[in-house]
Amino acid sequence: MEKEKSKENCCEFIIVTGMSGSGKTQACRYLEDIGYFVVDNLPPVFIPKFAELCQQSGGSVSKVVLVVDTRSREFFDTFIHVLEDMDRDNQQYVLLFMDASDAAIIRRYKETRRRHPMAPSSRISEGVAKERERLVQVRNKATYIVDTSELKKIDLKEKILKLFAPRVGEKMNINVISFGFKFGMPLDADLVFDVRFLPNPFYVESMRHKSGSVPDVAAYIDQWPVTREFKQHLDNLVNFLIPQYEKEGKAQLVIAAGCTGGMHRSVFIANHIYQLLKDKGCQVKLEHRDLMKNEVWEHVREEV
Repeated sequence: MEKEKSKENCCEFIIVTGMSGSGKTQACRYLEDIGYFVVDNLPPVFIPKFAELCQQSGGSVSKVVLVVDTRSREFFDTFIHVLEDMDRDNQQYVLLFMDASDAAIIRRYKETRRRHPMAPSSRISEGVAKERERLVQVRNKATYIVDTSELKKIDLKEKILKLFAPRVGEKMNINVISFGFKFGMPLDADLVFDVRFLPNPFYVESMRHKSGSVPDVAAYIDQWPVTREFKQHLDNLVNFLIPQYEKEGKAQLVIAAGCTGGMHRSVFIANHIYQLLKDKGCQVKLEHRDLMKNEVWEHVREEV
């Protein structure tokens, strides 16, 4: 459900509120992943001043999420008045209200064995009823209302990204890494391509001390039918996967190509993947992790 507001009011200053147990924490994690700075449990009276400070930061703090809910106790009573004052002063904000059915909230509290903030020493259902009544006015002012009663985490993530990721305008960060298996696999790799089956320039004396970035070494690796066929399959796979990861909302992707020493074949393939992604307009970085670790490299340091 959405409450209509003019596009002028759709900014990157988000106030998250709603029912306890409705998924505010999880939603804020997803907002953090797409570049927002999150401040949790801020007393409402400080919201205008915080918004003013952000506007005066010169753009250094441009994407902010403030979480305001009934945990602020008596301070929460000023929340609706603060929002009304911000409206009168034409301060731009988006109000995201997280909600869920009473049954879903009660079930979640029972599963986590936590006390409800509105009923610390009585039944959870009483706390839910009190909180829902207290939030009526705030809910009516919401820009977006997200009901998580039947949502899985992945569904909630998709909703949050659909609402706010387009405003961020940030692409998925992709890191392409070449490495040598003898030095260990990169621990943070999402995709690993073992290219030790490709012809190895190490056994060609004139190429042993050169990296896979050197033209004659690259040409040697690329001349074999198995290399060309592999690159075709690799390109098709990468072209298929990247949009899927972006659609899923992945913030960072690490693609690793490995050979024995991380000097020839893995460097060549990593360069190929990097250029493929760069030509597609992706936000991509290239790293040859183990190039300087090879003993043969100590004799001749090629520029890569």
